[in-house]
Amino acid sequence: MKPIAMPVFLDVHKVPFSEDNLRELCKSPADEFGVTHVNLFYNKESSVCFCLLNAPSLDAVERHHKKVNIQCEWITEVTNIVNDAFNAGKKN
Repeated sequence: MKPIAMPVFLDVHKVPFSEDNLRELCKSPADEFGVTHVNLFYNKESSVCFCLLNAPSLDAVERHHKKVNIQCEWITEVTNIVNDAFNAGKKN
């Protein structure tokens, strides 16, 4: 039986955290909602963060952010098309 790949989500929101806090988030294990950070893209001047997350559902991503009082401007499920290194850990 093939393992089911975890959905990937991209979201954007303002960030009340430091860059160091964001780096630590990328090293964190899955939280109680099953969400892990794949990568974060941060614009320091505008304090905006784009999060690339593995999560079991959109609801899990929403709860993940709500726990730390972050309001996302948007969240969408995405599929990686180009970077094979991103998919290296996934089995089809």
